[in-house]
Amino acid sequence: MAGKSLKAIVESLLFVHEQPLSLDRLALILEEFERADIRQALEELVADYEGSERGIVLVQVAGGYQLRTRPEQADYLRRLNKTKGVKFSQSALETLAIIAYRQPVTRAEIEYLRGVDSGGVLKNLLEKKLLKILGKKDVPGKPLIYGTSKEFLELFDLKDLSSLPTLKEIQELAPPDPFADQPALPLAAEET
Repeated sequence: MAGKSLKAIVESLLFVHEQPLSLDRLALILEEFERADIRQALEELVADYEGSERGIVLVQVAGGYQLRTRPEQADYLRRLNKTKGVKFSQSALETLAIIAYRQPVTRAEIEYLRGVDSGGVLKNLLEKKLLKILGKKDVPGKPLIYGTSKEFLELFDLKDLSSLPTLKEIQELAPPDPFADQPALPLAAEET
């Protein structure tokens, strides 16, 4: 079959599938094509979508490829769906960040870092399928071990966990501390 038809086949598979499709999965589905040809078709499709003014793009996310709307169209899409997007509480974001950067992690480790009970937040994040239970830790009590899911990668538009920002990148985004150059204040008044 010609390369042009392979591109069309790959595009149609990506269009109808709700989850990102990995190169491995595409190679299994398209067993009559060479893996290198499928990879080339994907690369050409990515370039085609990036180089045009279409309302969708082909992105690599969560270990696979997925057709998505352009971020600059988000306001119009919200009008269509009349949704406000996903909102997270501060505690949910803290918990997600701890798990994303420290996984695999237990509830006790999360609570130690946060300083508060995290059972309700973990339950909520599990229901939203942003977390998954990876197993049980081989220590007394056999606590559950948590990690992020593919849905987490999809929601935050991450190719994989290595796409998370580093501490240095996060610090560069934070506003400068206005009190950084000032000497520390004494804790108690000194009597003379």
